[in-house]
Amino acid sequence: MWRNWIKPFVLSLLAILVVFQLWCFAWVGLYRLGLAPYTAFMKSEQMRLLTEKGRLGIEHDWVDYSEISDNLKRAVIASEDAGFVEHDGVDWNAIEVARKKNDKAGKAVAGGSTISMQLTKNLFLSSNKSYLRKAEEIGMTYAMEVMLPKEQILEIYLNSVEWGEGVFGAEAAAQHYFKTTAAKLTAQQAAKLAVMLPAPKKYDANRKSPYLAKRANVILKRMRAAQIPDGEGV
Repeated sequence: MWRNWIKPFVLSLLAILVVFQLWCFAWVGLYRLGLAPYTAFMKSEQMRLLTEKGRLGIEHDWVDYSEISDNLKRAVIASEDAGFVEHDGVDWNAIEVARKKNDKAGKAVAGGSTISMQLTKNLFLSSNKSYLRKAEEIGMTYAMEVMLPKEQILEIYLNSVEWGEGVFGAEAAAQHYFKTTAAKLTAQQAAKLAVMLPAPKKYDANRKSPYLAKRANVILKRMRAAQIPDGEGV
């Protein structure tokens, strides 16, 4: 009986993977042509800023992987996903820890997401926290990891992640906070930006937070051991 549906299932899965691959490369290609398509999260934030504050547009400029300081790459990996280079996109231990926290709190307060999972959510999914959305996130993350090299995943992530209210990507963040470029970020500046990622709006409004400075020093020390993709696949 199962043989009657296994072939259609496999063909359907392959078709989905091909379409997803074409979409990913088209998405990156549009960015590099200067057409800058927005992620799902960027679009939702742009609409929120317009309706709540009458603000038009967001701060965002795409830069290539080679134009982003290695300091920032190391800082983000040290802060968000120490095993980024080794894992296949999903850290099951982190997800289990998050599940226990959620069960204890009685609601979704943690996600256990890797950099790849965060990118999948930002690109295609909503910011809602639920087990169904987490399952979708995991499935799409595995597909992305199969089709894109680690360097490209990190490149897209660093160019699309939120770094403050209406601030998206490494270049905009470098300009917004330090009046410099993503390529010239120092180790200390990179560590501060990395620490902001879990709550960028909060730290944008509280840049002199003692916690921010203390946590940045911790990340600064961890950066030395952080492994980053070499950039040959970008």
